[in-house]
Amino acid sequence: MAQHRGDAPPGHVPATTSGRRRTAAAARRLLSVDVVLTLLVVTGGVRVLYLASPTPSPASEPATVAHVFALSHLASFTDTGDTGTSPFGWLQLAGYALVSRAFDRNTVPVTAVRETMVLTAVLCAVLLWVLARRLGLPFWAATTAVVLMAVSPLAIGLQRVAIVEHLAVTWVLAALVLVATPRERAKPWHDVLAASCLLAAVLTSPFALLALPAAGWLLVRRREASRVAFTAVVFTLGLGVAFGPAASALRPDLPELGPPGIAIWVALDPVLVVLSMVAIVAGMVLPRTRPLAVSALLIAAVLAWPAVPVELPLALLLPLTPLLVAEVAATIAASRPQAGHRLVPLRHPVSAIVLATILVLVSVAGWVHGYGRLRPDPSGGLALTQAREWLRDNASGAVVLVDDASWTELAAGGWPTGSLVPLGTCSAVCATPEWAVLTASGQRDRPRFPAASAFLSGTAKVAVFGSGPDTVTVSRFGEPSDLPGAGDETGARTRAGAALASSKRVQCDGPTRDALTSGTVDPRLIATVAALATLGPVRLVDFPSIPGEVAAGQPLRRLVVSGGDEASIAEFYTGQRATFEPASVTRVPGGVLVTYPLFPPPGLLTPFSAP
Repeated sequence: MAQHRGDAPPGHVPATTSGRRRTAAAARRLLSVDVVLTLLVVTGGVRVLYLASPTPSPASEPATVAHVFALSHLASFTDTGDTGTSPFGWLQLAGYALVSRAFDRNTVPVTAVRETMVLTAVLCAVLLWVLARRLGLPFWAATTAVVLMAVSPLAIGLQRVAIVEHLAVTWVLAALVLVATPRERAKPWHDVLAASCLLAAVLTSPFALLALPAAGWLLVRRREASRVAFTAVVFTLGLGVAFGPAASALRPDLPELGPPGIAIWVALDPVLVVLSMVAIVAGMVLPRTRPLAVSALLIAAVLAWPAVPVELPLALLLPLTPLLVAEVAATIAASRPQAGHRLVPLRHPVSAIVLATILVLVSVAGWVHGYGRLRPDPSGGLALTQAREWLRDNASGAVVLVDDASWTELAAGGWPTGSLVPLGTCSAVCATPEWAVLTASGQRDRPRFPAASAFLSGTAKVAVFGSGPDTVTVSRFGEPSDLPGAGDETGARTRAGAALASSKRVQCDGPTRDALTSGTVDPRLIATVAALATLGPVRLVDFPSIPGEVAAGQPLRRLVVSGGDEASIAEFYTGQRATFEPASVTRVPGGVLVTYPLFPPPGLLTPFSAP
């Protein structure tokens, strides 16, 4: 019998419409997974590249790092009191540090805590993508929103710093994703989790309260009244417990105003800032993202409040505005729908393409400029490390007065935390320190701590590391500058050094002669070289400076000296005792390296008074 025209050949399974739909849906899901994974790699990768960038950096970051280190090492720490508090945020950061052993893997403590910020940024990218899709944005618009947040220098620069607001906005996005779940798929546990995420966000940072209008609006839009009331009760009950009986352990406080200002952050990506402002206003008239635009407008209004550090609300605003920009772009691209759900194309496609091209070129140019401002500085954080190493070599285990940043640096370097006296503990009384290691911010905080200021007024500056806002000063207590003979010491070193340089038995030239004649050489070196020259001709090779001491005006206390018999020179110095006993004598290429301890006794070279 002849085969009918409509019959399928043997072994052939006809394709059904539902099968094609399932295949297309699976392909779209696979494409979504590939795109999201790529976006996550980009988001995390660029933030790792700029993780060590030293500026801009908020004033609250050193205190956050110190609290996280203290919690992860079961130590106690009292900050300077103007950087706010977030016990729940610190616990989250300390939990990651304990699990990942971040402080053991990183030599710089702030980098260890910033690791968490990279993971938080990646998680924000995932949640932003899911939220955009649940709100109904097309595939390309959701991708655009994540790309804007992933590669913007402003987002990279802000999301790399260790502030708890990045954790708070992650909780907020998780809550928005839960409340944006379609009604037919939403379960009661979605509402409980959404309330819990909002509570966690508020406990991490009080600024998260500004996101409640968006969450409430979306919840009312997608849930029945009874479930909305249930979610509100759960959130309110948790908030009452956290700010009531558990307030002493959980309640966060806002920090005081401190640098940097809004202009420093805007300079990283002015194009995104302008687009965000336009998108917030436009988002107020777009039904799909109007709830987010309301909260974004409230957060943006807080930026103009001078009593709040701008980076804190800016961290909450940053993930919301790319979503609003993407929604505006999707609305413009779709234009106005007509009957039959056919979209009317733009009337002037060429103008739109030209405008989009110009916008892309301007954005790329702004990004290149922003990346340049974020370029990692190899010397960033080096001043604190140098101060720690110097102090370990010269005063290991001493009691040290520290600020927030230097406390973490010394504690992470193995200094006993019981020997560290934070500035925050010196409001009325203060433990008696022997040394002080203060950054530029610690020096600015001195007037707020009278007990510490009383000690610091009698210190002598011993070493200075870094410059400008990165300056770290090491001082010694109990070394007044008006010791007997101290006023004549520089002149005496100059006269004795000039006499030594003019001796025929002492060979010196260039920088060594200049050091002798300028009065910057330790008097113990001058005296011992004069005695050594009586035994035979010597050559002064170099006066190697110790980093930090020259900037503090300390005399040069190291010398490389050579002569006919270097073994005899080494024996001469190792045989010195009492005042003239060196800290170390080492044979080096070119001679013998002699190093004396800090603080030569005053008056060694001061001439006797005439009878």
